[in-house]
Amino acid sequence: MLIKLNWITLRVSNLEVSLKFYHDMLGLPIQRRFESRGRQIAMLGMENETKLELIEGSESVLKPEAGVSIGYEVNSLEEAMERLAELNIPILRGPIQPNPHLRFIYITDPDGFEVQLAEHA
Repeated sequence: MLIKLNWITLRVSNLEVSLKFYHDMLGLPIQRRFESRGRQIAMLGMENETKLELIEGSESVLKPEAGVSIGYEVNSLEEAMERLAELNIPILRGPIQPNPHLRFIYITDPDGFEVQLAEHA
């Protein structure tokens, strides 16, 4: 059996605020937006890659403190940190360099989920 990660779902309190963070600030393309069972949903990410599904709703399947973290690769961690500073997005932790080939930082999204931005050398 072959399996492939298709998407990761986050239940968010405000879809527009989350889209501003993930699309406008971090640059993830919006693949599609739709409504299902009265819920607003957006799928973000690059074509043919794992998507981030944002579902606006009041109930939470996982709270941010449940240990969920989303990781994204960046071309330059320095450029990413400069962009975050321009947008007044604080760095939660880092930069961390566990080995000579990897550096990363953590930030949080509007609902408190950790987002890791990593640069591989």
